[in-house]
Amino acid sequence: MPKHLNNQSSSLSLTVAAMGVVYGDIGTSPLYALRECFHESHGLPVTADNVLGILSMIVWSLVLVVTVKYLLFVMKADNEGEGGMLALMALSQQSRPVDLRKGLNVVVTLGLIGVAFLYSDGIITPAISVLSAVEGLTLTTDVFTPYILPLTVTLVALLFMIQRRGSGTIGSIFGPIMLLWFVTMALLGLHSLIQTPEILRAANPLYAIQFLIRHAAVGILVLGSVFLVLTGAEALYADMGHFGRRPIQLGWFAVALPALLLQYFGQGALLMRTPAALANPFYFLAPDWMLYPLIALATMATVIASQAMLSGAFSLTLQAVQLGYLPPLRITHTSAEQHGQIYFGLLNWLMFIGTVGLILSFGSSSNLAAAYGIAVSGSMIITTLLVYRVVQAQWQWSPLPAAMVIGVFLLIDLAFFLANAQKIPHGGWFPLLLGAAVFTVMSTWARGRAIVADHLREQFPPLVQFVQEVLSQVQCRTAGRAVFLSQHPDITPPALLQNVRHNKSLHEQVYLLTVRTEPVPYVPSGGPLEITTIQENLFQVVARCGFMETPDIPRVLTYLAAHGHPLPVEETTFFLSRLTFLATPKPGMAIWREKIFVFLSRNTQRASSYFHLPAEQVVEIGLVLEI
Repeated sequence: MPKHLNNQSSSLSLTVAAMGVVYGDIGTSPLYALRECFHESHGLPVTADNVLGILSMIVWSLVLVVTVKYLLFVMKADNEGEGGMLALMALSQQSRPVDLRKGLNVVVTLGLIGVAFLYSDGIITPAISVLSAVEGLTLTTDVFTPYILPLTVTLVALLFMIQRRGSGTIGSIFGPIMLLWFVTMALLGLHSLIQTPEILRAANPLYAIQFLIRHAAVGILVLGSVFLVLTGAEALYADMGHFGRRPIQLGWFAVALPALLLQYFGQGALLMRTPAALANPFYFLAPDWMLYPLIALATMATVIASQAMLSGAFSLTLQAVQLGYLPPLRITHTSAEQHGQIYFGLLNWLMFIGTVGLILSFGSSSNLAAAYGIAVSGSMIITTLLVYRVVQAQWQWSPLPAAMVIGVFLLIDLAFFLANAQKIPHGGWFPLLLGAAVFTVMSTWARGRAIVADHLREQFPPLVQFVQEVLSQVQCRTAGRAVFLSQHPDITPPALLQNVRHNKSLHEQVYLLTVRTEPVPYVPSGGPLEITTIQENLFQVVARCGFMETPDIPRVLTYLAAHGHPLPVEETTFFLSRLTFLATPKPGMAIWREKIFVFLSRNTQRASSYFHLPAEQVVEIGLVLEI
């Protein structure tokens, strides 16, 4: 965990900062959630009993899922302070490392499906949240109606365009703006609640139970709409590494939860007084003079929520690349001081295309609500299942208590997932389709890398054999130092073998360097390095990095110098193996998946750039490999 998270005096500032990142998505759900619970397709009249029943489900969903499950339980399953789907997946398999040569195991499969769902969520969130805020312009006049979609697309385009500049500057004001947003929601809700205090009866869970019994036929559909109040709950766990558990919990209990409850109670009270306010209960809570300032504040809040989702997607992609589930994409560090501020251009614009396509295709936040939920509820199920693995493997719980506790959470998650499954024909198919595509890419890349490793073991001699049979025959040693990068320390690096075969010579000092990603977010600076002397002036080095770190070979060289192996970057030649793959009908993967792997490999970031090597000192030796 970063050191600053251990400083107790920083809890308050971190809590304010977390308001703009962690609670952006769930904090903008009041714009549309209660309204969608009374969607015309449900056929429910806006009566006092229905309002109390639906509001009771909303209240207890926030309490059971967000508060109990995530804040008090799941967040304890941290991977050295880091949370999120891939961090949890890595934690759950620490006691039983995965061997991808045998295929994807259950844990990896679940983790990749969960990641695929989260990418879908990251595309839908900007579309529905920004659109729902801008739609407030149509409440008092029809003049703005033709401009809702163009204005929303413009705001989304600006959001994606500024990503390459980094979120550091605007990020400093995210927290205070979201804090103002929550305070505004709380005051608006409180004002309405005071006028109709009997709405507080919805805090009784019996109203939720009675509603589900009374409306059994449509109750499952309404439950799918109730789930909209929970979108963003995964961010509480995923962003734990940025802010720490305590600031996130403090922000929830002191600000977010009270504000959300007051807001939902206020909307419910408004509907009990004025059922016609269902058209947009959030904006109708405000007096006329406040409408346009509130629309501006809501738009800023939704843009912030969208920014948080994009930052989360970039962070998730870095983890996936480091763990070997996505190819090395071109990465831009947007801040020299803040390690976590990164930008993936290709991912950014793919998400932009998806978001704009959703806005134009669905046309309204109400229509988009049908596509929202299935991905998030699916990822919640996977989180629960992976936590069960951690509870047993890491916490050493006996099977019965583990099954009882996790079983309760799983039942709730399954209920919400089945409720959202009803939306599949009406838009829920989109996140499933996108999730399937992302899962295919990630599983194909992971499986392809394992197949390539097997082919390398077949075609290239073990390092020990190479040293004994080939390297001992080299008579000419040229002056200087050389570093050969190798993915597998037990295999002779292709670049080394090709260099010896063609040039019949070798540098005076040779280092075979492997950078290994560990299933932990960070490793201590400088180590542990494994330095093995193979023969005189020939060394094998294994350096480790965490899945939240990017490999930096010049930094590794400084650590080597501290261990008595000075390797000045400007005096060292770096040899890389440039592998070109050909898809062939061989056992291992279907030919269409091999073609996907070949396409991905051809569009990866160059190894010299990925490892931060000076291009003028890099020698790449090509090799064609059939897979």
